[in-house]
Amino acid sequence: MKKLLLTSAALALSANMAMSQDVVRLGTEGAYPPWNFINDAGEVDGFERELGDELCKRAELTCEWVTNEWDSIIPNLVSGNYDAIIAGMSITDERDQVIDFTQNYTPPDPSAYLGMSDDLDLANGVIAAQSGTIQAGYIAETGATLVEFATPDETIAAVQNGEADAVLADKSFLAPFAEESADLMFVGEDVALGGGVAVGVRESDSKLRDTLNAAIQSMKDDGTLNTMIQKWDVSSTFE
Repeated sequence: MKKLLLTSAALALSANMAMSQDVVRLGTEGAYPPWNFINDAGEVDGFERELGDELCKRAELTCEWVTNEWDSIIPNLVSGNYDAIIAGMSITDERDQVIDFTQNYTPPDPSAYLGMSDDLDLANGVIAAQSGTIQAGYIAETGATLVEFATPDETIAAVQNGEADAVLADKSFLAPFAEESADLMFVGEDVALGGGVAVGVRESDSKLRDTLNAAIQSMKDDGTLNTMIQKWDVSSTFE
C-alpha cells in the first residue's frame, strides 16, 4: 500500500509538470494487430489504443492519436509530428541513441518463425522481416538471407508466394495467421529479442517521459496492466 501511495503521488506531480502541453499526440502504426490496428470504424484500436487511453487518463493528459508508417515513425517523432510512439516498439540500444524510452509496458515478447514447412533451414534460408525491426536486425547478423518489407502483412505474403522461406516477427502478431491458415505454421525455436516494449519520446521531453513512467508504474502496481496484457494476449505478464 505504501508503494502504491508513493507511486500515486509521483504520478500526480509528474502530470502537473506535463500539463504545459495542451495536447499530447500519440503516434502508432495502425497495422500490427493485436498491438495496434485500424478497426471497421476507421479508428485506432488494439492493446496499445486501450493502454494509451488509460495512461492519458491517469496522467490527466489530453491525447489524440496519429498514424504513421513504421519505417519513418522515429524520424517523424523527432521532427515533432507527434509527441510519443506507442507502436509495439522494443527498447534497443540503437534506438535509445536517437530517442528516449519510458520503462517497458510489456516484457519482451518472443519472436517466432512462421513458414509453410516444418523442415526449413532457418540458419541458411531466406527470411522475411519488417524493415527497421529488431527481427530484421537479428536476421542480418545470422547466416540467413534477409528480405525486408515496409509492412508486416507484406512479410506474410512473401512466405505465401514463395519469396521467403519464413518470416520472423513477434509471436503475438503471427499467432492468428498460424491458427487461421492450414498452410502456415510455427517453425524452429522462439527467439528472445529486445528489452520489452515501451513508449518512445523525444530526448528533450523528459517531463513527458516521467509522467508516462509514473502512469505505467501505477498500472503495474494495481494489476491493471497485467489484466490488459492478458486480454489482448500480446505478451507474458509482469511477475
